[in-house]
Amino acid sequence: MLYWVMKHLLLGPVMKLFCRPAVEGHEHVPDEGAAILVSNHVAVADSFFMPLMMKRRVTFLAKREYFTGTGLKGRFKRYFFSGVGQVPIDRSSGAAAQAALDTGVRLLSEGRLLGVYPEGTRSPDGRLYKGKTGVARMALESGVPVIPIAMFGTNKVNPIGSKMWYPHKVEVKVGEPLDFSRYEGLAGDRFVERSITDEIMYALMELSGQEYVDIYAAKAKDDLAAQGKHIAGWEVDGNQKDDDARTSGGRVPQTRAG
Repeated sequence: MLYWVMKHLLLGPVMKLFCRPAVEGHEHVPDEGAAILVSNHVAVADSFFMPLMMKRRVTFLAKREYFTGTGLKGRFKRYFFSGVGQVPIDRSSGAAAQAALDTGVRLLSEGRLLGVYPEGTRSPDGRLYKGKTGVARMALESGVPVIPIAMFGTNKVNPIGSKMWYPHKVEVKVGEPLDFSRYEGLAGDRFVERSITDEIMYALMELSGQEYVDIYAAKAKDDLAAQGKHIAGWEVDGNQKDDDARTSGGRVPQTRAG
């Protein structure tokens, strides 16, 4: 209930008023049935504008810490994320990462739209980084289409490191579904999963026009942090602070490795 109230009565109208969001290619999103919506990730605002522009509800896998906080802030986060139908997952270990993928497959078996950021974290510089193979595993195990989505302008609305949102035009571009049925039965083959993930990232690169970097965004952030450069929401060794938005659902069953 809170999801639709926020979308149509509270937050959604304000976002539309100040950011004039537009969507192109919405016809590629099925009216019913499961699909994985894979998107580039340049700002926390991505997780608000992408669902806003979809007719159906989009479910993200949210890190468990959003549901376990204490005090007024912790209660608010727990209420908000539970109310909008997000699903908590544990990201602390390889076994937990596998459980997260299993949760994603279960949600898809229920016919939901699952939002995934294959890069695993926000881009530190607006470029598109190497994808995590977890998204391929979910696609193979569920057999659902993978739909690429490119976000434009959200990094201007909510710049990395800023807690403020600013008026700026936002565009959401939806690409044609990617079909990986030719790989049916090959879930668990790391070469197949890498090939599928690379195909997904290529589709995102074509759709977004971003420069592609063949390293993980987490590694790029670690390198910058190790050089003493501040990356909002990030500490050395890939420790993501509490101000990052949703999890990617795109990690493999080995913490943050590909």
